Amino acid sequence: MDKVGKYELVREIGRGATSTVYLGSDPFSRREVAIKIAFPGILKDPRRGKLYTHLFLNEAALIGKMSHPHIVQTYDAVVDDQLCYIVMEYVPGGTLESVCSRDQLLPVERVVEIIFKCTRALDFAFRMGITHRDIKPANILFASTDRNQGDIKVSDFGAAIIGSPERTLVLGIGSPAYMSPEQVKDRALDHQTDIYSLGVVMYQLLTGQLPFQARNSYDLVYQIINAEPRRPSSLRNEIPAALDAIVARAMNKQLDARYSSWTEFGHDLTLAFRGRRPSVPAERMADFEKFEKLRSFGFFAEFSEAEIWEVVRFSKWSRVAPDTVIIADGEAGECFYFLAEGELKVLKNGMLLDLLTSGECFGEMAVIGKATALRGADVVALTDAKLVMIAATALQESSATCRMHFYQAFLAVLSDRLTSANVRLVSF
Repeated sequence: MDKVGKYELVREIGRGATSTVYLGSDPFSRREVAIKIAFPGILKDPRRGKLYTHLFLNEAALIGKMSHPHIVQTYDAVVDDQLCYIVMEYVPGGTLESVCSRDQLLPVERVVEIIFKCTRALDFAFRMGITHRDIKPANILFASTDRNQGDIKVSDFGAAIIGSPERTLVLGIGSPAYMSPEQVKDRALDHQTDIYSLGVVMYQLLTGQLPFQARNSYDLVYQIINAEPRRPSSLRNEIPAALDAIVARAMNKQLDARYSSWTEFGHDLTLAFRGRRPSVPAERMADFEKFEKLRSFGFFAEFSEAEIWEVVRFSKWSRVAPDTVIIADGEAGECFYFLAEGELKVLKNGMLLDLLTSGECFGEMAVIGKATALRGADVVALTDAKLVMIAATALQESSATCRMHFYQAFLAVLSDRLTSANVRLVSF
């Protein structure tokens, strides 16, 4: 077979219990894709055929619906008696399975960043009424071949619950080592089962082993229901107590003691990360730290999560000392800034016009005005300050919706400034 539908098959890149995954080429969009093709006759299996059909139909139902930078996109699907395949975004970096052994472990900070990005992806799915139900390292992909940096992508929503929590087919789906206590008990499931499973993944990424070591599936199920795993820090010295606590809460057997939301889970990861790296240079901040900082700014209130991640990717972060001139009156403007931390002063001919504090935007007028627009004032650091710089070219090359939200937010900023100016004029 060298072709399926309109797609050309390049080579096999993966194989599972029910299907083979190929690297393919879409001649119309001119992009590489991953194509999962069911084994011939698998959907007619007298014992498990209905289950396998459910898995393929689940993924097919999500075409065009899961638009998030940390979720593998599903582009196309065919599910019939003769041929079943799913066409997805091709992600070249391989799965997290490659970093789950003790001799291949990632730095602790990188693990925290990966798990945080998973919480954002799964929160997005949850808000769409989707519970993944099969979170494990094999279903989380590195976006690039460099495992120590870059994005990750959650994949394989075939086992997902779409809509209200249910019990159907639970025993036929999932990997036992990552199942929550309620899942192995065949109880109704919601997003908290995914929180538990991601806690198991975090444990494995940190330590190089699963939390429960069992001789057989019966022993494993017993431990999931009744036993407590060793603290991750007892297996790897550099793991801080804060991460022990996060893993323990994510994997708590009692639903009322487990994280109740993805936001809570992500917030604790952020706090633990900051506590571990209190003085990291701005340019070396992790992506999820930048995401959390931008999301806290009022300017980005109307931006979708995907658009904020887009800004994270094309923005440049730096720190400047007091008295540093950031913008000089009269120079050409090719970028604009946000103040992430600290305080700045705005001067015109040496006269103080304004003070800028965290979250404020400045320098945008020279970018959104005429091509030859010049800066209209000096902006100087009053204190040690952290800056977010966005080049005019990056804004122009951003997605249409991201660019639209920037211009809408610029208008709101200008309106606020005019209102403030009018108040000052009236006071005179």
